[in-house]
Amino acid sequence: MDAARRPPEYTPGSLAFRLVLSAMAITVVVLLVVGFVLASLYRSSAERAFDRQLDIYLKIIVADVANASERLPEPEALADPLFAFPNSGWYWQIALNSGEKLERRTSRSLVGASLPLLAEQGIRGRPGLMRQGYATGPGGVALRIVERDVDLGADARYVVSVAAVASDLEAEISAFNFSLAATLVVLACAFLLVVIVQVRFGLKPLTRISEALSDVRSGKAERLEGTYPIEIVPLVREVNALIDANHEIVERARTHVGNLAHALKTPLSVLMNEAGTRDDPLAVRVRDQAGVMRDQVAHHLERARMAARISVVASVCEVTPVITSLARTMEKIHRTKDLAIDVRIPEDVHFRGEQQDLEEMFGNLIDNACKWASSRVEVEVLVERPRTPGDRVYFHVSIDDDGPGLDPARRVDVGRRGRRLDESKPGSGLGLSIVHELALLYGGRFELSSAPIGGLRTELVLPAAAAPPPTT
Repeated sequence: MDAARRPPEYTPGSLAFRLVLSAMAITVVVLLVVGFVLASLYRSSAERAFDRQLDIYLKIIVADVANASERLPEPEALADPLFAFPNSGWYWQIALNSGEKLERRTSRSLVGASLPLLAEQGIRGRPGLMRQGYATGPGGVALRIVERDVDLGADARYVVSVAAVASDLEAEISAFNFSLAATLVVLACAFLLVVIVQVRFGLKPLTRISEALSDVRSGKAERLEGTYPIEIVPLVREVNALIDANHEIVERARTHVGNLAHALKTPLSVLMNEAGTRDDPLAVRVRDQAGVMRDQVAHHLERARMAARISVVASVCEVTPVITSLARTMEKIHRTKDLAIDVRIPEDVHFRGEQQDLEEMFGNLIDNACKWASSRVEVEVLVERPRTPGDRVYFHVSIDDDGPGLDPARRVDVGRRGRRLDESKPGSGLGLSIVHELALLYGGRFELSSAPIGGLRTELVLPAAAAPPPTT
């Protein structure tokens, strides 16, 4: 899958990762706060409901105490059997403060023990109102206690208490907290899924722009086309304006290069012709320097032409027809040498660039191999597999001949400005230098080494491209 067509990657530094991470961080904080608030509210509500139940028993006992004739009466209206079973977890206590000592009367469920007083635990309340709180009861069990002061005179000050084990209340609160936590986790997961879908949907126009730019870069399209969200329309407009400006700059550069070539060609031709009619040392020197100037001008004009053409949005051309056609042409040109040109190339190899540049590079290399070969030239094309799906794909072209080869010390001269490596053969001698610079301009490379069949190997590495869609 092409890198531009892959879904958003949630890796550190990516826009999708930052959006999801920030949304989830906010969600976790909000859910934690909501969970804490809901748990606190439910605990308060559960304690109030529990206290209301205890307060009912408390009011019954207070009424019996107020109407009884005994100092420590037995509550007759309290008929709940829970207060009769030993250690049932439900208890009542009537404490009389006579001034000298504290007398107590307790429910049978306490089995001779007594309840702690909240007032002695530091829990205060308004006079005549109920106090409530937690305390440790018999056997070290946590109790929820409600109590009230009853003042019936100077010698009759009572503290009436009703208590129940807090484990039932805590169990109810724990069950709610567990359900609340499970609900919040489900909500967090659902929200994460919603955020991921939202991010993928929201970033889809950026993916479309990436795909469109890839099509423009590969030559499948000339501009960014399609309908985009209003926030992205200015970006699309500016990119299209940049593409148009790039085309205009390249066209102007081509025009200037052509004008310069014509402007220099005539004066150089006049110098060469005038010097060619004379044999004196000055004429010879003028011819030599004019020839150097012609080669230098040709070199730099060719380099400017290549740079201008490559700066345009790249097109795509097929490699196989170019190589096979050049091989047949070179066999005809060098038919006096009876050369055999062996071509090995896989199907469906495409070059990301101008066909004219590809023909120029291959033409120079195959022609150079044919000039120096004794009887055989081999051309092989291999496609390089990318290490990761997003890496750029390249193809390798190796051209071998069985000629005398080239000394390793002289191979480093390839690419030097205006340096000839084949002075014994006809031509300008700048072919390998042009190939070297074209390869660099396309982001590839050009190397020389020894061929397995005995001569020189020229190896060219160029960017590959996917096959363009068929035209209808």
